[in-house]
Amino acid sequence: MYTIRTMDVTADPHLEGFADEVRTWLEDHLTGRFSGLRGRGLTGQEDIAPELQIEWERELASGGWLGIDFPESIGGRGCSLAEQVVFHKTYVEAGAPGRIPNLGVTLLGPTLMAFGSEEQQQRFVPPILSGDELWCQGYSEPDAGSDLANVKTRAHLEGGSWVVNGQKVWTSLAQFADWIFVVARTDRRSERHSGLSYLLVPMHQPGVVIRPIVQMTGGVEFNETFFDDAITDESMVVGEIGDGWRVAMGTLAFERGASTLGQQTSFRIELDSLIGLAVRTGRWADPVVRQELMESHIRLEILRYNQLRMLTALTNDGVPGPEMSIGKLYWAGWHRRLGELAMMVRSTSGMVGGNDAHDGHGGRHYPLDSEQRTFLYSRAHTIYGGSNQIQRNVIGERVLGLPREPR
Repeated sequence: MYTIRTMDVTADPHLEGFADEVRTWLEDHLTGRFSGLRGRGLTGQEDIAPELQIEWERELASGGWLGIDFPESIGGRGCSLAEQVVFHKTYVEAGAPGRIPNLGVTLLGPTLMAFGSEEQQQRFVPPILSGDELWCQGYSEPDAGSDLANVKTRAHLEGGSWVVNGQKVWTSLAQFADWIFVVARTDRRSERHSGLSYLLVPMHQPGVVIRPIVQMTGGVEFNETFFDDAITDESMVVGEIGDGWRVAMGTLAFERGASTLGQQTSFRIELDSLIGLAVRTGRWADPVVRQELMESHIRLEILRYNQLRMLTALTNDGVPGPEMSIGKLYWAGWHRRLGELAMMVRSTSGMVGGNDAHDGHGGRHYPLDSEQRTFLYSRAHTIYGGSNQIQRNVIGERVLGLPREPR
């Protein structure tokens, strides 16, 4: 029940065998220092040290699982879209740990394959797929979050190098990254979408300063990143100079690719767990709670079919289009509502947390349970990666062809 043909999912012996290979590898490698990771590290649950999650990414790389969608000629597996879907789905079903936001694999690598030069692909993609170089994203700024075209970070050429000045915010795992891809204004006279360029900038240099942002869950996944005459080579522009907006939008589209059905499977596990909790605590007897849980079940099925439709669109040319915003808008709202529903099931007990303590990574650790973490962290889903309001604009203007929103 795996092969994707338009909207159909049918049985395929090859894919069943591929799923068995994935399950067997995970069983063999979730041992030793990784043996306690099963079912942990899910979205918003800072219960695994980032350093150990990075080690697990390198372990996956040793088996060739980081680059399943990349060509074999550059170190990938060259898996079909159906195989990619099977991998992500099987990974979640096997109880393997939640993945860190490995933006080199999910965003920068595909962007380089679609828009980068041959030299850039050969320089950066192999170390990404081996887990030797980690990346972070330099998009949002204090005055340019969802409105990315309002970026103020600037870069100019000087002696064969780009000199970068400005600030980025919400930079996931910047404190562990080796490189950052930055949207910067390279034409000082430009406005909005024009005059932007997509630069690759090394993090380990005096001109880059990182400050962690403590989340309300107690974690420090996000950071502020400051550039003060940071430099990168003149060749580190993806696409053409001034064409950064098109490349940046391509990067965001790759965020919503083959892993979406794995995400949906993870959501299914969360919902099933919540239903089990409602049954055990007697909250299932409340008709309002029961109706809300069933509504969540129905909407999750809609999400699954919508993800299949998005994956069908992805098969056309391999580059996701603006219709991917439909999936982002839908799952972000669904998961936020699940967090609210978890608090409804928990009733007053969901409002009580434990004493706080420092976590050793610059933040504070709050002994929250899984439902509380989901409730708190899922609030961010409707903001990051393009807020719900921006997604609706994209759908209206670029998918449905409606008139632009008045400025």
